[in-house]
Amino acid sequence: MTLFRLGYVAMSVHLKNASPSQTITYQRFARMRDQDAAKRKLERTASANLQNCLRLLKHNKAHDIQFFRLSSRLVPLATHEALRGWDYLGPIKQDLKELGEYAGENDMRLDFHPDHFVVLNSPDQGGFKSAVTVLKYHYLLLHHMGIDPTHRCVFHLGGQYQDKESSLERFIENWALVPKGIQKMVMIENDDTSYTLSDCLYVCEKLQIPLVFDLHHHLANHDHGEWGGDWNRVIRTWEHSPLPVKMHISSPKSPEAFKNHADFVDPEMFLEFIEKTAGTTDQIDCMIEAKQKDEALFQLAGELRKHPRVEMKSESSFEWKG
Repeated sequence: MTLFRLGYVAMSVHLKNASPSQTITYQRFARMRDQDAAKRKLERTASANLQNCLRLLKHNKAHDIQFFRLSSRLVPLATHEALRGWDYLGPIKQDLKELGEYAGENDMRLDFHPDHFVVLNSPDQGGFKSAVTVLKYHYLLLHHMGIDPTHRCVFHLGGQYQDKESSLERFIENWALVPKGIQKMVMIENDDTSYTLSDCLYVCEKLQIPLVFDLHHHLANHDHGEWGGDWNRVIRTWEHSPLPVKMHISSPKSPEAFKNHADFVDPEMFLEFIEKTAGTTDQIDCMIEAKQKDEALFQLAGELRKHPRVEMKSESSFEWKG
């Protein structure tokens, strides 16, 4: 029997004034005459973001949600090269510890998804170093939360740079230059434009990286439309992970804007995935990438509850009856 757990991304449409991504632009920061005071303002903003994250986790607990993606924008300008040397962690260590402890006490799986510009296969050395800097930032946040960083950060293989095959091999070559601790943190997701499920499986199997299957991305970008034949290979990439298999679920906004995420998840699309994967592994954590965030989760759970073969185990987890 497979337990399916639902999660959502970064913020709630129900919890007011709880953004974890409040920011200060570099332009605004640079205009401040007192740079020390400006840094204190950044630190206060970061602390407020983390306290809002804690509010979000408490909201999640009230609805039995144990899977959540943290915003990557918790600390404004943390990786900006102009602020190199700034100790952004010192003032927020207690906030990070409190957040991590709450997640641990309530058996919550937290992870990150850095922005699209984090690419390890960049032909530009500066681009590669920048990507590693951003990944290190995520590693340090997890470390100070007291969370094992292993397999907590998902991103894409990168760009094609006019030569897909060479760019794919460049990722593998550059991997050796990535610090071991950061290597352990990484998961790879198939994308909707460049690298298909087959491409990602090739890299993940070669480098022993877990693959996060994105169904919507696969429908938009694939070598062959049927993914079920590769599912066991996806599962095997998780054999050495301390965490359960993870996937992403979203629905196209429209036929014309197929790659864009809709407000909600099409339950029929998700049920097809469930039926194919039930019984293949003990647990699958399903990250909902929908514009309506937690409301999309609530609506999807409500639709699933009506299905005769779905047995709800909590407000956001269920099993598929054979």
